[in-house]
Amino acid sequence: MKPQTAAAKLGIYLPAAPEEFRTSPITRDELEALRSDPPEWLVELRRNGPFPRDVVAQKLGVSRSGLVRGGVTEALTADQVGELIADPPAWLVRERETYRDVVAEKQRLKDEGRD
Repeated sequence: MKPQTAAAKLGIYLPAAPEEFRTSPITRDELEALRSDPPEWLVELRRNGPFPRDVVAQKLGVSRSGLVRGGVTEALTADQVGELIADPPAWLVRERETYRDVVAEKQRLKDEGRD
């Protein structure tokens, strides 16, 4: 598979991965080996980032679109995410509320469909 696909499956930001990973196709067996026994570079990326936008959005409790509306268009490190969580700007507070409302509405519609 393409490195970009493998990076997405591993939840890492591809440009931060080692060059060998970024430039070589990854087999399913190699991907499984990375999952089961991750090398130090992978452990470090998962711990400290930079993280891809979908991971940043999940950590902040917002949608990816909410990140863009808030002006976050690049990968963030764990320290940067931590700063946003510790002292959330107005856009983050607003986007978290919007995201919670959307999730609650989806759940309500799902529950209604079962009745």
